[in-house]
Amino acid sequence: MSSEPIERRVSYLGDRLRATRCQICGKEYFEIRDYCGNCGRESYGKMDNIDLLYEKGKIDFCTLVDEPTNKFRKLGQFIYGIVSFHDGKIRVPARITDQIIKDNFNPSSLEGREVTPRFRRRYSVGKSDVIPTISLAFTLADEYYPYQKYKIIQPTKDYDLPGIVGYGFYSSRFRIKDGDIERALPFIDEDSVTAAVEAGKLSLIYSGLDSHLIGKIYVGSESNPYAVKPIAAKVAQVLQLGERDDDLQAIDAIDTEFACKAASSMFKDACAIVNYPKSDINYAMVIGADNSQAAPRECPGGELDAFVGYGGAAYIFGKKDVIAQIEGWYSCTSDTPDFWRRDGEPYPMHGGRFTGDPAYNKHVRKAATKMMEKCNMTANDFAYFIPHQPNPNFPVRIAKELGFKEEQFMPSLQMPKFGNTYSGASLIGLAAVLDIAKPDDYILMVSYGSGAGSDAYVLRTTNQILDKRKRQKITVKSIAENPYIEFVDYSTYRRLKLGM
Repeated sequence: MSSEPIERRVSYLGDRLRATRCQICGKEYFEIRDYCGNCGRESYGKMDNIDLLYEKGKIDFCTLVDEPTNKFRKLGQFIYGIVSFHDGKIRVPARITDQIIKDNFNPSSLEGREVTPRFRRRYSVGKSDVIPTISLAFTLADEYYPYQKYKIIQPTKDYDLPGIVGYGFYSSRFRIKDGDIERALPFIDEDSVTAAVEAGKLSLIYSGLDSHLIGKIYVGSESNPYAVKPIAAKVAQVLQLGERDDDLQAIDAIDTEFACKAASSMFKDACAIVNYPKSDINYAMVIGADNSQAAPRECPGGELDAFVGYGGAAYIFGKKDVIAQIEGWYSCTSDTPDFWRRDGEPYPMHGGRFTGDPAYNKHVRKAATKMMEKCNMTANDFAYFIPHQPNPNFPVRIAKELGFKEEQFMPSLQMPKFGNTYSGASLIGLAAVLDIAKPDDYILMVSYGSGAGSDAYVLRTTNQILDKRKRQKITVKSIAENPYIEFVDYSTYRRLKLGM
């Protein structure tokens, strides 16, 4: 078992992957030390913290663990070894993750390869225990997740309206394919929390913003591993959002819930708080991440299993170096129970044909129409339209009904590549559009959440979208069409979905 005090101490040190360096002799330690073993008392107060979370390491040695202990049994066979940083000055124990071991695999073939840290679950625990996490899991830096350096850049340009200053998208490299639809699924040590952290990390890299400047974080999800415990607190600690105060982060962190629009609903709140003249919060982060849930196909409600996916997206809002201004929003809500999960139940249920009308279609149609009326715009005024995408048919049907052409809405439709990522669905569609948008493009995004409601936003891109795009190695397209994607069969899919 993993007690709360022990788990808190371990995760506090390991989630961020930190080390220390002596200012006098330069010796580095993979631990937090007050003094150097070489320099003794003379080094007290002269030890610098080293942050390894955004760095590359190298596999010095690795081996295949064939018979894991009980805590690691769900991983099956796995690769374990030593990873070094800074030309061998720091060596850390490492699990090489995202590897389904095939016959005749030779672990020594990975030695010498560069790797980058990943935030993952450490091992399996019981349902009543704290979930153990760590960043001592690594993926190959030159494959599916290419390494990106985090370089802090001071903001230079002010904007009148708040908007997006950076974004990041994350999904696993594992897929299952049904006909023309591919769906992402988490590796066994991933969940909504790990996706949220990785997406947030990428948004910081894209924006070049110092993480300490983030004053508020919202995380929307309907697949939190905990019934009571926020995802946002873990993301804030791992990414060190807000000013650090002893072992606390000076940030307001909160989880939100409204089915698939749990995150998009917070766009307006993030804009409001960074725009409020008396607020000391200049930047806010919004993340939507889900390991979308569905009963197996042979069970009641199992038809959802053909569409659910995994992934998330993170957005940073502010008024400096904005790439897309938020020029307006409109929301509508009704008590339409088209999709629900009762407390304590493992899988959601839905209202069959009623999920189209009067649920999805009615709310998306209303929000989009009212938003365009409010801004005195028509479908022809927009370069892109981004609808919520629970399946392949709903978004296409409503887009055409609203007068949008394929070239306006097809770039955003990522459901056939990643599945329905619930709170991340419309946000991933927005990321795909921002990856290719030109300056002064108008974008209409309309999310949808069962229960039910929609949020519509009008965004307008700026010239800075081209400058910041130069920092970007990972795009939605590069992940969707990545040569290192690994397809699995249905039994493996179910095993990975259940996780550790």
